[in-house]
Amino acid sequence: MTQDILSDRDLDVIFREARSFKGWQNAPVSEITIRAMYDLLRWGPTSFNCSPGRFVIVQSAEAKKKLAECVMNSNKDKVLLAPFTVIVGTDEAFYEKLPDLFKGYAGAKDMFVANADLAHETAFRNSSMQGGYMIIAARSLGLDCCPMSGFDPDAVNDAFFKDSEHKVNFICSMGYGDAASLPEQDRRMSFDEACEIV
Repeated sequence: MTQDILSDRDLDVIFREARSFKGWQNAPVSEITIRAMYDLLRWGPTSFNCSPGRFVIVQSAEAKKKLAECVMNSNKDKVLLAPFTVIVGTDEAFYEKLPDLFKGYAGAKDMFVANADLAHETAFRNSSMQGGYMIIAARSLGLDCCPMSGFDPDAVNDAFFKDSEHKVNFICSMGYGDAASLPEQDRRMSFDEACEIV
């Protein structure tokens, strides 16, 4: 498996030519595609296979309006006009599922129950990773994405995760992007700017 390398075109679609779209084509996204996206992202690695990411697909007009009330003004149309927006959430009680998800260490759940700080850090870090896998999965299926952090987390949690152990990490609008809405692409940092081999 490690010898299988994606084509340059595949890498362009997932990384080099992918953009954060602000405008969308008037084209619906099927539930089959949304389910396929999750079926891909769930295989991405997390520590202890803890899988703390929880994903709310905001697709109805009512749900979009509710989410739009929680985001900064510049992000409202990105939520209202996109086919759907995913709330990438974190399950702070992810460890409750460890006896089923991680059978290699029977004490995994108790370790996190006994250390709230470790549980919180693990949940946030790994749900962030799963959100990244989600974007790669979405792009692999032909979707465009617009990840956002400009929102009121308390408002999102109250609107969508009330009375649960779930907390919002970030949100990401998705659909088929309108290329006419894109500004010129900003540069990315070079290897020498961002990396160090020691």
